[in-house]
Amino acid sequence: MSDTNTLISHLVELRSRVLKALLSVFVVFACLAYFSQDLYQLLAMPLLQALPENATMIATDVASPFFAPFKLTLVLSFFVAIPYVLYQVWGFVAPGLYRNEKKLVAPLLLSSTLLFYLGIAFAYFVVFPVVFAFFSSVAPEGVTMSTDISSYLNFVLKLFFAFGVSFEIPIAIVLLCWTGVTDAASLREKRPYVFVGAFVVGMLLTPPDVISQTLLAIPMWLLFEIGIIVGSVYAGRNKQEDTPDEPANS
Repeated sequence: MSDTNTLISHLVELRSRVLKALLSVFVVFACLAYFSQDLYQLLAMPLLQALPENATMIATDVASPFFAPFKLTLVLSFFVAIPYVLYQVWGFVAPGLYRNEKKLVAPLLLSSTLLFYLGIAFAYFVVFPVVFAFFSSVAPEGVTMSTDISSYLNFVLKLFFAFGVSFEIPIAIVLLCWTGVTDAASLREKRPYVFVGAFVVGMLLTPPDVISQTLLAIPMWLLFEIGIIVGSVYAGRNKQEDTPDEPANS
């Protein structure tokens, strides 16, 4: 009976925290909805600056001028609310963690959020201007570059997700080292494969041009190196703290 009550209490708490997370996204969306057109204009700025003179973006669907900014605002609301969503996740799982696990998970949640934001910022401020300028410069003679607003939104959201997730590489390496799945020495031996793999991933996740592939592959490789350093530190701490809290029997 007690196990049933415990399960029910956990389910009730889970439902409460999920509702709070969804509510946070809705609150952010309600605050940003009025500025949806301005947000899309800001998102389109890297492309608009790269377009030839007198060239504009187009809407091939009647409802696109409304739904494209609406979709952007909804996705952006989730991005903004990520810290609070992760806080709810932390609040749910923290009571079941050991002390050394809490010391690891809390900073990982914070650093993973910052790295995800950093990946998006890197894509917007570094990758987009370079890639769109390249696409605009290679347009055939007599062809005017006019991008549909919905297609552009899907394109940039894909890149945002690709760079945001790729910048989580140090977190993945820390977890692998901390759990003992691998270690820093083994990862260092795989450097050549990781370097080639980074370019393969860049080829799959980015547009078919060398510039954007390189702009994703090089940060991935550098983040891999950072992950090895941090992972070796956490793995060492885990070995030191992986002792029972109870005193040994005499």
